[in-house]
Amino acid sequence: MSQLLNDHLGREVKITAPPKRIVSICPAITETLFALGLDNEIIGRTKYCIFPKKTVDKVEIVGGTKEVNEEKIRGLQPDLILAEKEENTKEIVQALEKIAPVFVLEVQSIKDAYRFIKTLGLLTNKEQKADEIIASCKASFPATPVGNIKKAAYAIWRKPYMVVGGTTYINDVLYTLGFHNPFEKVGSRYPSVTKEEFAKSNLDVLLLASEPFPFQEKHIAEFQDFLPNTKIILVDGEMFWYGAKMITAGPYLKELIENI
Repeated sequence: MSQLLNDHLGREVKITAPPKRIVSICPAITETLFALGLDNEIIGRTKYCIFPKKTVDKVEIVGGTKEVNEEKIRGLQPDLILAEKEENTKEIVQALEKIAPVFVLEVQSIKDAYRFIKTLGLLTNKEQKADEIIASCKASFPATPVGNIKKAAYAIWRKPYMVVGGTTYINDVLYTLGFHNPFEKVGSRYPSVTKEEFAKSNLDVLLLASEPFPFQEKHIAEFQDFLPNTKIILVDGEMFWYGAKMITAGPYLKELIENI
């Protein structure tokens, strides 16, 4: 039995209902599929799909998020491939469509993250479990504080310095934590920022993420040199992932803002 569904980009996708052999090429998708109880249906993942730890190790690696092994995926004979617009390229999606139906999800906000979980539940006949996960996420996630709003940026890269811009899930998380991101309207979702631009932004807080660039203690002094009045904090980048990760991220984020 199959059904026609529109993915998050409005593309019509013919899907086996429910799918039995799923390849996920996005870490948040893979982790959320496991949270939905689809251990036996997940047959392929990227090397960056590392959660849930140990459990995910049994799933075949088919490449990364920007480059996949098409022959390996073809050999796995999937009946559904799951991708995410930002994580995966249009070229990958087009190539994999020749192997199996590809459903593309998109997340740019916390609201989108809940839609993401709901959609995965719908696709896999796990709607009740998806609703339970969403409820757990909402219960653990911090509420937007009322009062003083601080300026904060979230750095993801060095050489060049890059930060999170607008229309991103992380930017929406910053807003929920009570921060205003001065780089949210720069034009790029992940703009490059010079030392001078950092200095002019009058940041109260700068968050240095552990991934994709692994910022460490030694980098705090580097930023403090041109941001002497800014509080600089190392953060676990994985706690800013969407999907099932939001359940464990909630308490982490609450503690983070309590310590600022």
